[in-house]
Amino acid sequence: MSCGEPHETDCSEVLDHLYEFLDHEMPDNDCTKFEVHFEECSPCLEKYGLEQAVKKLVKRCCGSDDVPADLRSKVMGRIDLIRAGQKVPDQDITVTDRPAAAKE
Repeated sequence: MSCGEPHETDCSEVLDHLYEFLDHEMPDNDCTKFEVHFEECSPCLEKYGLEQAVKKLVKRCCGSDDVPADLRSKVMGRIDLIRAGQKVPDQDITVTDRPAAAKE
C-alpha cells in the first residue's frame, strides 16, 4: 500500500514494521519517524488504526487465555528463524526442548 506521495519514511517501511511500532519494540527515533509519517499519510494511518483495533480486540477476547508451552516454543522458534534471516519451513518446527511428558 502506498498513498503515492513522497515521504521521508516510505510507506512500505512503515507497514513492514507496523507491529514493532504497535508493540513499542523500536527505538524512539524510529517511533518519531513513524508518527510523522502517520500525520502525512492517511492510508498508513488507517492501516495503523485497524491493526491497533485488532490488537485491542484480541487482547480483550483472548488476553487471559494461557498459551500452551509447545505452541509458544513453535512461535518463538519461527521468530528466531525470521530474525536470523533464515527461510521459515512450511511444516511445523520440531521442538527439541519440550518436557518428556509433552513429547508423547
